[in-house]
Amino acid sequence: MTLADTLYRQPRREGWHPIQRRGAGARELTTLRLRLSPGARAPLTMPGDESVLVLQQGSGTFTCAGHTWNVSRADVFNESATALFVPPGEEVSVAATTELEALLVATPAPGGSAPLLRTPAEIPVQHRGKPGYERDVREIFVGDAHARRIVVGETINAPGNWSSYPPHKHDGRDGEPVFEEVYYYRIDPPNGFGLQALYTGDGEQATHQVHDGDLVLLPYGYHPVSAPPGYRLYYLWAIVGETRKLSIYEDPEFTWVHER
Repeated sequence: MTLADTLYRQPRREGWHPIQRRGAGARELTTLRLRLSPGARAPLTMPGDESVLVLQQGSGTFTCAGHTWNVSRADVFNESATALFVPPGEEVSVAATTELEALLVATPAPGGSAPLLRTPAEIPVQHRGKPGYERDVREIFVGDAHARRIVVGETINAPGNWSSYPPHKHDGRDGEPVFEEVYYYRIDPPNGFGLQALYTGDGEQATHQVHDGDLVLLPYGYHPVSAPPGYRLYYLWAIVGETRKLSIYEDPEFTWVHER
């Protein structure tokens, strides 16, 4: 796989449908999207994989291991996340009372944990960056004791701002731990786009124009994101690798911006 091959674009359709799968470019991560009409229900089991199910919009219920939770989210831009950690091999069932959309990210992991629902009030939100690269970061499952391997969060770019900036990477080429990552994008208003740049120190580069519902796999290299003026950009990020303690390597050519 090269950086030019990392954009995934799948049409939305009813039920569970894969956006990208482990073994088809990705080494570790699989991403599924769920669309449900009111009154519909959809079960799913991921044997051997721990998963995080993130509600994108709509209302209904999540059911797993004998527990049922009522869930609701207006949209990803104006309300923080509701998300369920699903241990390997446990069936999760989603039922919709309104039109509902959710995203599930999964990776191989040992068992032993119990399901856990996190609500907006329980998810830390950090405002990061400086003018031009300000963003809000929601840490959904980051540094918790429930997931064994996967790390999941959300980032919101204000119009005209960058994120994942200064550009950073986590491919091990400069001694940092090796992580694989995916970004799944939403755009507000949804007819807009964002830009996902990917590049390496030895000159490989690609830039994807990302639309609402697109996903980019980040197998290696630096990966800054830009939202054009007039459009908010959201991405859900999922990371897995050698450790659950996140560690990045910033491009030395850009670290001076911290001192502005």
